Amino acid sequence: MRAVLMAGGSGTRLRPLTCDLPKPMVPILNRPIAEHIINLLRKNGISEIIATLHYLPDIMREYFEDGTDFNVQITYSVEEEQPLGTAGCVKKAEELLNDTFLVISGDGITDFDLQKAIAFHREKGAIATLVLTRVPNPVEFGVVITNSDGRILRFLEKPSTSEIFSDTVNTGTYILEPEVLDYLPENQERDFSKDLFPELLAIGKPLYGYIAKGYWCDVGHLEAYRQSQYDALHQRVFLDLAYQQQSTGVWVGHDTYIDRTVRIEPPVIIGSNCRIGPRVTLSAGTVIGDNVTIGADAELRRPIIWNGVIIGEECHLTGCIIARGSRIDRRCQVLEGAVVGPLSIVGEEATINPGVRVWPSKRIEAGATLNINLIWGNTAQRNLFGQRGVSGLANIDITPEFAVKLGASYGSTLTLGASIVVSRDQRSVSRMVNRSLIAGLMSTGINVQNLEATAIPMTRALVPHLAVEGGIHVRVDPNRPDYMLIEFFDKKGINISKSIEKKIEGAYFKEDIRRVAVQDIGNMSYPAASQVVNTYSESFEHYLNVEAIRSSGAKIVIDYVYAVAGAILPQLLSKFGCDTVVLNASLQQTAICAEDREKLLLQLCRVVEALKANLGAQVSANGEQFILVDESGQHIRGELLTALMVNMILTAHPRGTVVIPVDASSAVEQIARRHDSQVIRTKANPSALMEASQTHPNVVLGGSAKMGFIFPQLHPGFDAMFSVAKVIEMLTIQERSLAQIRSELPRIAHRSCTIRCPSTVKGSLMRHLVETHPTENLRLIDGVKIIDPRNDNWILILPDGGDPLVHLYANSEERSWVDSTLSTYKQKVRDFIDHEHGID
Repeated sequence: MRAVLMAGGSGTRLRPLTCDLPKPMVPILNRPIAEHIINLLRKNGISEIIATLHYLPDIMREYFEDGTDFNVQITYSVEEEQPLGTAGCVKKAEELLNDTFLVISGDGITDFDLQKAIAFHREKGAIATLVLTRVPNPVEFGVVITNSDGRILRFLEKPSTSEIFSDTVNTGTYILEPEVLDYLPENQERDFSKDLFPELLAIGKPLYGYIAKGYWCDVGHLEAYRQSQYDALHQRVFLDLAYQQQSTGVWVGHDTYIDRTVRIEPPVIIGSNCRIGPRVTLSAGTVIGDNVTIGADAELRRPIIWNGVIIGEECHLTGCIIARGSRIDRRCQVLEGAVVGPLSIVGEEATINPGVRVWPSKRIEAGATLNINLIWGNTAQRNLFGQRGVSGLANIDITPEFAVKLGASYGSTLTLGASIVVSRDQRSVSRMVNRSLIAGLMSTGINVQNLEATAIPMTRALVPHLAVEGGIHVRVDPNRPDYMLIEFFDKKGINISKSIEKKIEGAYFKEDIRRVAVQDIGNMSYPAASQVVNTYSESFEHYLNVEAIRSSGAKIVIDYVYAVAGAILPQLLSKFGCDTVVLNASLQQTAICAEDREKLLLQLCRVVEALKANLGAQVSANGEQFILVDESGQHIRGELLTALMVNMILTAHPRGTVVIPVDASSAVEQIARRHDSQVIRTKANPSALMEASQTHPNVVLGGSAKMGFIFPQLHPGFDAMFSVAKVIEMLTIQERSLAQIRSELPRIAHRSCTIRCPSTVKGSLMRHLVETHPTENLRLIDGVKIIDPRNDNWILILPDGGDPLVHLYANSEERSWVDSTLSTYKQKVRDFIDHEHGID
């Protein structure tokens, strides 16, 4: 059997280690990752290897040559012009693959028994077998579900936290029959997981998953790189080491001198031709490459030191990486998680603080303290974006310097000279962050139209009219007053896609920031306030029956909770002949807490009743969300408000389509059945609702009370102001009051609760739920929903998209069923979490 070793990766998330080195050539215990893989293949009886190359191909070819020195035969296939993807690069080598073959990724460390996987493949008669394993946190990998026979039922490439339905993941190792290559076009970029396997699954080809036992680590980022070194050193994975073991847990190469006063705490590996001076301390986990010199009294606590490095006297290195040929002068400190790129020089008594990265061939002056990456920036997070954009603690996570870099990262993904709209809420902290974002955008040659303090629905509505590439809105998080929320829109006003988020993150983490000449710096302009208002008002009026509202003579009370910037609903309603009373319209700098908001809601209820108004509305989340108050002073919120809005809109538009999140109550389906209408459920996040509301035909309403309501004909976002006006219109035309409509709604019991759940357990919890329930009772739109096909009873277990939480929602016409089911599953989830943590 032949093997294809996919070795074309550039390892962008391992920068600066891979600036001048392909990822498969990065050393683990002083041998390239690719060498460990070749050793594994040889142990499993595979000696004919085809290596696919793209990034810096000569480095690997010069190291391995034809493979003779490694007791294998290596043929090279080079992607010369552009990367062809994991499947496309294998297709390029098709003429060499005329029998069952194995494909293995060149950037992982494993000791799997490949012969067992090959035997499984042949036993099942599979066209393709994916070698799988189970991991605590599957977010970074492709998740796979198989049946009891191993046949693949479903997979999802690199899910978000809320999309996890298993902890069984794709390791990038496949056993394939040559015929799979017939499904791939010539010289086109194609991926196994994203393109080929879904196609084969869709046409019913036999795809199987073999769950392998043993160690596997995808060396995809710096943390994983360090961990794989420590795991190998502690022999959690079986690798061939390049040196002899001189004593228990101490491996030393040839011609190495170690002073007799050196203190060594195993396990430690020391390469060949090294010189280690007096009184040096080597703690457990230390990895030292070949040709390394370490000066007297240095203290090394778990550093990973590559070949040719010089460490000066009295240096302190802790959990860091020092790449090839670097020099660390005397009394320097390089701290936990820091990385010094190849051929860099760190001057005497300099300090490199935790997590800081130094790019290749840089010089740090003596005595300097480095708090930020040497190129530019100061963070080393895994991800920027959550479910609703970029969020974090105000002025702690979301700082001016962070916002400048974020703006520049976004600008670097856009065409030079493009234009962007930015807006914010009224608070000072939002103004600060907004200005920093603008500075970053302009530095990359992006022009900015600054709407300043504007309600977010107005910004979304304006984006398509201003011929811009997208927009940004900055506000205090509606649900957490000490957090900031930064949302990015595309040119239609919809939240940007995951792929665009990944591009921004890539620019941010790779420090791939565009720098433009002075004459190309972007400009900033301020669209006239009248233009903003008029554009929104014209759209607003176009999609309303203004005559119906004018004839209603309605009296409306609106509470703005001191927090909606630029809201123009009172002016519009007055223009339409409504008697509008506004409460708490002044703009307040401090955020309103939940308790104070409830007090203001009670005030609104009393005012509506006292004034004998037709209705009241409390508008929040900078114009996106609202709560209604009926004529008797009773508030309508949550699932009741969702059902009420669906009822009114489908009465006005029978046989229409409504889009709601997966966690909304089944009252929506009952109402839709009355009106011969369709219900589409989506993931429980704003982007999914916006996208579905735009792409599905005949959608008349999207969203829920929790996030807001979308009228896709107006604009793609949530709009509380238009929703309130639409309610007045529909009440007038339908000649009903809110209290009357409320009395007609289905009586559904819908309850929820939240349980703390470590992120590392979420995947295995979802897999456990899928495996312990019949397939016909499962809906995997988002999380795991367990239904009763005979009625509208269901329980949804939904992992939180950001925090270590799991949300449970139960739904039924019977309150007792909801209470008992919620209690049962709360206990099941808690028991599983305790079991995973070894708690009896």
